[in-house]
Amino acid sequence: MTNDSGIDSDSAIHSDSGIDSDSGIYNGMPATVLHGATWHKSARSGPQGNCVEFAEIEPGGRVAVRNSRDPQGPALVYTRAEIRALIDGARDGDFDHLIR
Repeated sequence: MTNDSGIDSDSAIHSDSGIDSDSGIYNGMPATVLHGATWHKSARSGPQGNCVEFAEIEPGGRVAVRNSRDPQGPALVYTRAEIRALIDGARDGDFDHLIR
């Protein structure tokens, strides 16, 4: 089911507890607990590891993001629609002011 903002509410994390009761996945969980996640970073990333990494955690579903300098640290979990909005915004230059 898709809500007014285009986000799939059936796969969204429950806002009251922050935990998806079906999968146990939640924002801020240790990235190492996301078994089977294959992490990817941009080819533009430098050798110092100053980047973020993305992993699809459900086929066609949610995506996790972690700091490459802290791979055991917390993972932030987003819906596909949220990741799409982020990437589209970056392509459109919405965040360019952060790197000037």
